Amino acid sequence: MRDAYHEELDTLTDKLVEMTRLVRSAISRATTALLDADLALAESVISRDEEVNSTFADIEASIFELMARQQPVAVDLRMVITALRMGTDLERMGDLAVHVAKVARLRHPDSAIPAETRSTIVEMGQIAENLVTKAGSCVASRDVDSALELEQDDDAMDRLHRRLFRNILAKDWPHGVEPAIDITLIGRYYERYADHAVRVAADVVYLVTGSRP
Repeated sequence: MRDAYHEELDTLTDKLVEMTRLVRSAISRATTALLDADLALAESVISRDEEVNSTFADIEASIFELMARQQPVAVDLRMVITALRMGTDLERMGDLAVHVAKVARLRHPDSAIPAETRSTIVEMGQIAENLVTKAGSCVASRDVDSALELEQDDDAMDRLHRRLFRNILAKDWPHGVEPAIDITLIGRYYERYADHAVRVAADVVYLVTGSRP
């Protein structure tokens, strides 16, 4: 009976790792759609978000059933609580990737990204992918040291976010208000995506140590 119980807990971890893979793919494809004004790719990000939502719904259902049947305590209770928190953050990351894709769709057939900000968006996309990949690895391995590193890794995203603002607030910004609003929103989406990845890593630290970084 206890073996089956712990297999269920392990399945929660597997589903969380799968969610990290899904939202990594989503932000990767959304970034490409944004940069290349690829309408079909943007639509695929939007439509496939249901897969992220469905996986999270499975996690929620498993947690509620475990709570009802097993009444977990101590480390096991911490596991189900953090699994719910992680799933919530990862589901939100999927939503943020969708927001990026929707900007790409809105501006099609043009690109929403002016040439001056293109390299910054490329970097933000890469950092977002790296952060969620590392977060997924931490969830799978429960590596506290790697989880603690994500806070510093996120600093690079914050620097790029500030760079975007400098670009659109410059006196020689030539593109007007609408592109400035697009860039402001896009920058916020990437910055928030990274913050949620850091929160997932912080939950790994809590799961293993019982305290928050």
